[in-house]
Amino acid sequence: MESVNCVFCYPEESDIFLMGEKSYVRYDKYPVSAGHLLVIPFRHVSSVFELKEDELAEMLSFIVQVKEYIDNQFHAEGYNIGVNVGEAAGQTVMHVHIHVIPRYLGDMKNPRGGVRGVIPEKQRY
Repeated sequence: MESVNCVFCYPEESDIFLMGEKSYVRYDKYPVSAGHLLVIPFRHVSSVFELKEDELAEMLSFIVQVKEYIDNQFHAEGYNIGVNVGEAAGQTVMHVHIHVIPRYLGDMKNPRGGVRGVIPEKQRY
């Protein structure tokens, strides 16, 4: 079920970087690093846990494809791949999307712990 007010349900053709049958890829409008992309299903669901197997398979395939592109265009030295599920996890757009965030040496003082940084005081171990 599409949501009339959803920013991901009706993408502008010019925003689409890659398109499949079930999902598409676009640049994040508020990137945290150069090359930050989003992988988004066409079907409006709020959680990655609601995706059908074929939707998830296509989205994972896109993650692999965009990694190669980002490596060639932006020369990333690492990646964070993440999904926010629910308000408690920081989800603000209730249409599931997977962030592919390229990382670069020196882009933050100490990246140790990576995605554990969603709770900063528990990032270090």
